[in-house]
Formats: sequence, structure tokens, C-alpha cells
Amino acid sequence: MKKFEGSRFTSEKPWGGPNVARLADALVKLRWTDQPFRWHANKGTEIFVVLDGEVDMHVRSGGQPSRIIHLRTGDLLHIESGEEHVAHPRGEARILVVEEAEQ
Repeated sequence: MKKFEGSRFTSEKPWGGPNVARLADALVKLRWTDQPFRWHANKGTEIFVVLDGEVDMHVRSGGQPSRIIHLRTGDLLHIESGEEHVAHPRGEARILVVEEAEQ
């Protein structure tokens, strides 16, 4: 058994942190960041939970302009397979990510 302090962990680099577990075909990750990630689309569904801080998730699909979804501590966002997105934290943020594991 491992215990993780969701609002206290940190990393030496943005988007770093421990992979918590692999569940069948899913990967559960804790991430700390103070920098945006990069535009990307996952091959499967992604669950994005803000454990601490605030994040603006920029999302676009089908050639449409991006829209911004503001997430606060405790908010969960379900991102569909193939939906392009990029997370922009407002200061430091700690995030739980559950996504399909690469084979």
C-alpha cells in the first residue's frame, strides 16, 4: 500500500510526478506543474482531476477554435479520445491523470 499526499507532492520539473498504478489498460499518474503542457490528443479517454490549484484546459476538436474550461481544486474533466487539449496551470497545480496505457 502507498499513500500519496494529493496537495503536497512536488517535482523537480513541470509535469513530473509518480505513476501511481497501472489498472488493466489504464495508467494512474500524479503530476505537479507550474507550466503548460503541449497540445496533444490521446488515443483513449482521459480523466483529469485537479487536486490542488487551478488549471485552464484549452480544448479543440473538428477544426473548431479552442475553448477554455476553467478547473478548480476538486474539479474533474472527462476528455474524449482524439480530442485535442492542453492544460495551462494558474501557478502551481497538482493533478491526477487517468489515461489509457500505451501498449
